[in-house]
Amino acid sequence: MAVLDLKPASECRWDAAALGEIMIRLDPGDERVHTTRHFRAWEGGGEYNVVRGLRRCFGLRSCIVTAAVDNAVGRLLEDLILQGGVDTRHLRWVPFDGLGRESRNGLNFTEKGFGVRGASGCADRGHTAVSQLAPGDIDWKALFVDEGVRWFHCGGIFAALGERTPEVAIEAMECARENGTIISYDLNYRPSLWKSFGGTERAMEVNRRIAELVDVMIGNEEDFTAALGFEVEGVDEKLSKLDPANFQKMIEKVVAEFPNFKVVATTLRGVKTAGINDWGAVIWADGEFHEATLRPDLEIYDRVGGGDSFASGVVYGFLAGKTAAEAVEYGAAHGALAMTTPGDTTMASLAEVEKLVGGGSARVDR
Repeated sequence: MAVLDLKPASECRWDAAALGEIMIRLDPGDERVHTTRHFRAWEGGGEYNVVRGLRRCFGLRSCIVTAAVDNAVGRLLEDLILQGGVDTRHLRWVPFDGLGRESRNGLNFTEKGFGVRGASGCADRGHTAVSQLAPGDIDWKALFVDEGVRWFHCGGIFAALGERTPEVAIEAMECARENGTIISYDLNYRPSLWKSFGGTERAMEVNRRIAELVDVMIGNEEDFTAALGFEVEGVDEKLSKLDPANFQKMIEKVVAEFPNFKVVATTLRGVKTAGINDWGAVIWADGEFHEATLRPDLEIYDRVGGGDSFASGVVYGFLAGKTAAEAVEYGAAHGALAMTTPGDTTMASLAEVEKLVGGGSARVDR
């Protein structure tokens, strides 16, 4: 029997849909945000990156539920989304007031880091269109009933954006559950987002409430502690050591408290420098643990979005009918490849992922 009871693709317009904010990422390249005179524009967002990966790398049908202000910046965002192939029919356009007092589009200034200087981000996303979404703003019946969705993804970033965004996420998940859609959630704890919104206490309150509706829970070692309150033993403050056994013990506690979880997946990252990490992953499904191939001393070009690409690889694995052991390998391989290129979103191909899953090397392809 399959771990997840997925709706047939023939009965659904979408293989996957996501709810979340998409920002314009302004990237200074090899320079610093506070000294550069040039930025490259990308699009990115924790929840969006997952469905973009499913569309761009894995060739699945995906759409995004989000909101944007209808001005030149919003239309730039739309153009970037369309280049990634993600459907925008559920993008809610908000009128521009001429200045952005009422609503605006989010910006994210991100440095990829180098050596002892870690990657860092400076978000400018207050009062954005997405953060002001409220229950009733989105026609969930049109998405989950009229069109049909096999897999729905959301995350802790969206839940932290506004006073009512947790309610919007719950509203979406309740409709998804009623209509047989599998629900995944990436905890994606960001201290900066919760800082003025109740801190860790509020993050835990919100995420534990949402967790009761989730089938597939995703996160990393920090997420499960800060967002759900589960401690991981044997991990130092610098997160420079990996021991899958410690995370397995933590996951056992998680699934005991949330029996609705059918799958729990976590990345394992040992940070040595900004550009060299140990990279691995563990998945729990149907009472069994499976560990992905550990990639020690993985060379990283841009680490932002690696976890989202891990999530999309795992989701693809299950949607493609693969086992949990195979799904975590696809997730780990896709995350590793995504971190070899600039920007938040994947530039990998399915062939490259499958080559890495199969043990392929970095020898030149000609």
